[in-house]
Amino acid sequence: MKTEPTLICIPDISGFTKFMSDTDFELSSKVIPALLNQIIYSNEIGLKVSEIEGDAVLFYRTGPLPPLKELVDQCRQFYLEFYNRMAILRKKYKENDDAILIPDILGLKIVLHYGEEVAPMKVGNRIKLFGEDLIIAHRLLKNNVPLDEYLLLSEALTDQYKNTTIENNFGWGKLVEHGSEYEEIGEINYSYIGLSPLVD
Repeated sequence: MKTEPTLICIPDISGFTKFMSDTDFELSSKVIPALLNQIIYSNEIGLKVSEIEGDAVLFYRTGPLPPLKELVDQCRQFYLEFYNRMAILRKKYKENDDAILIPDILGLKIVLHYGEEVAPMKVGNRIKLFGEDLIIAHRLLKNNVPLDEYLLLSEALTDQYKNTTIENNFGWGKLVEHGSEYEEIGEINYSYIGLSPLVD
């Protein structure tokens, strides 16, 4: 397998399990696909879809990284469009008593990671990614960040922007440095910033 440096971006719907269990299937089967589609349609920086994973979209991009501001703006766009779509869906399905739960339960978190050795392989009509960095990106979704909605940037990604003043790209809050310990992988350092101020 030929490996290549790859940007990995995973927007993940928080509250997915609770929403699926607390609302009737007819509503959830319309709302979740609509929100996932909205995330995909909001992609403006040439990210490619590798997989749609029930409550998340696995995006990737090989080649040179985009400017950090462009990448942050894209994540901001994912979040704002997600919330706009939730408001539309709540109004559209207002006859369903569970529609009020759409913005009360659902939210969005986004993980960004950069891997030097990711191998894209064609499986069927999809490109599936392989490599330890893909495992790390998925593990980063399980962390001890004390927020439900956030943008998380792995240290492997921020290291690529060492000559950029990173904090200048976040006009709504401050990045917090953090880390989590993972079995078989060890400690992974990252930074995060809450997304909820964007819609508060």
